[in-house]
Amino acid sequence: MDYEPQILGFLCNWCSYAGADLAGVSRIQYAPNLRVIRVMCSGRVDPIFILEAFLRGIDGILG
Repeated sequence: MDYEPQILGFLCNWCSYAGADLAGVSRIQYAPNLRVIRVMCSGRVDPIFILEAFLRGIDGILG
């Protein structure tokens, strides 16, 4: 079985999330191992959320 890392993305409402939303509307698929959390600003993500994600088994974080 191939290894697929589990990725968590904290996507900014004004930048990254808009791109992901456009991809969805355009029916462009992105990796199924990416989990998206929409935030108002990725610069305001509390570091404890990142640590908690790693503790719960997430392999990588995008922000």
